[in-house]
Amino acid sequence: MLSNRAMLRIRASASQRIVASRAIPASQFRSYATPAAPDSKPPIALYGLDGTYATALYTAAVKNSTLENTSKAINALHEVYNKDAKLATIMQAPTLSSEDKTSIITELQKHTGATDKGDTVKNFLITLADYNRLGLLKGVCEKFGELMSAAKGEVELTVTSASQLDGKTLSRLESAVSKSQYVGQGKKLKVTNKVNPDILGGLVVEIGDRTIDLSVSARLAKMNKLLTDTL
Repeated sequence: MLSNRAMLRIRASASQRIVASRAIPASQFRSYATPAAPDSKPPIALYGLDGTYATALYTAAVKNSTLENTSKAINALHEVYNKDAKLATIMQAPTLSSEDKTSIITELQKHTGATDKGDTVKNFLITLADYNRLGLLKGVCEKFGELMSAAKGEVELTVTSASQLDGKTLSRLESAVSKSQYVGQGKKLKVTNKVNPDILGGLVVEIGDRTIDLSVSARLAKMNKLLTDTL
C-alpha cells in the first residue's frame, strides 16, 4: 500500500531521475507488440487496450524467461490495488508530471522488486508511464491473470452470492461444475467467491464466458416483467 508520505510526495521532485530519461525506446516497445514466436504465443486472445498491454507483457515475459516472476510481481501489484482505494485515482490523474510517474513507479517497485528478476515488470511500468497509460495498470493485472490461468489449463469459476459462502458449499459447487459440460477434459477449476448483497439471495455462477443467473433479484425481475407484460 502506498504510504501517506509517498502520496504527498507524488507532486514533489522526489527523484532527479525522470521517466523520460529511463524510457524504453519506441523500437523496444514495438518489440513487445510484434507477433509472438510459437513458444511465446499467449494461450487466449484478449480484447481492449488493457488486454493488448497484458498480452504484450506476457509475450515479453515468455521471451525473457521471466514468466513466473512476472506473474508474482503482477499479483503483488493487484493486491496493492485491492488494499489501496486511492491508488486508482492517483494513477488516472491526467496531469501527472515525469517526476510524479517516477515516484509512482518507485513506490510500486517496492512491492515487485523481490520477484521481478530481469526487470520485465519494471520496464513495462516505465513503458506505461511513458505512454501515459498508468491508469490501465489495474486492468492489465486482471487480464494478465486470465492469461496465466489459461496457460495453466484453469477455467475461471466465479460464484457471486449475497453473503460469503463457506468452504463446504464452495467445494460442492466445484465438484458439481467440474463434472459438467462447461469444463473441458483435463481442465482445472479456479474458484472465486464474490459477495454482492444486491442479488438478495441465490447465486450467479460464471464459468469462463458463460453466466448462469440463479439469483433472487433475477427471479424478481423476471416476475415483474411477466406481470407488466400481462397487464
